[in-house]
Amino acid sequence: MLSAFLLLAVGCHRETPRAYRQPPPPAVTNANNGGRTRPGRTVEPPVQTTPSQPDVEGRPVSSETGLASWYGPPYHGRKGADGTVYDQNAMTAANLTLPLGTTVRVTNLATGQSAVVRITDRGPFVRGRIIDLSLAAAKAIGVYLPGVARVRVDAFAPSTPPPAGRWCVQVGAFSREKDAIKLKDQLSRRYTTAKVIEFAGPTGHWVRVNPLTPDKASANEVAASIRTPDPDAQPYIVRTN
Repeated sequence: MLSAFLLLAVGCHRETPRAYRQPPPPAVTNANNGGRTRPGRTVEPPVQTTPSQPDVEGRPVSSETGLASWYGPPYHGRKGADGTVYDQNAMTAANLTLPLGTTVRVTNLATGQSAVVRITDRGPFVRGRIIDLSLAAAKAIGVYLPGVARVRVDAFAPSTPPPAGRWCVQVGAFSREKDAIKLKDQLSRRYTTAKVIEFAGPTGHWVRVNPLTPDKASANEVAASIRTPDPDAQPYIVRTN
């Protein structure tokens, strides 16, 4: 009797086994069936966001055809020529001669794709290239994968007239700092009235000559007189505003 009672007591305190039911896996969107994952279950496709583009009105005031490239790291997060921080995911670009803040439409001549960007930086410092696009702009017009493409750049007049152009000459990039310093010393002795500086950039060391009269003609004259043995370190005239 005692044994039967103990068995009955233990049995009364035993929990009833519960079957474990594994939760269903999360629904995975399939791009090939419009977001439907299984019969009766649909998932909204992810929203694709595109950077906003500047507005343009009227006809372009100038057009130029040449090669476009793009730039991202290590420039992303650095201050651009216009004083703002460069964001590779915004619709911006770098150009050597257009006034900072100019709005341009860049068209890929091979694909017909186009995008409107704002000039916020200076570059590209490579012969034959006329514009450096942000990463977002390069993706928008099909330049990202090939890296370089032939484009047309249409510039539009700003709402307010830009100030008179201020120009300088920039030489580089030198892989060795001592080569840039040597050229700086030579140009300082030749152009005693100009301000000559040497500075380090993400791609190497540069020399910049700011003529006493910072107009385009003076900058062109200085650039034409500079000779360097390094074919990758050639002079460029650059608008600074």
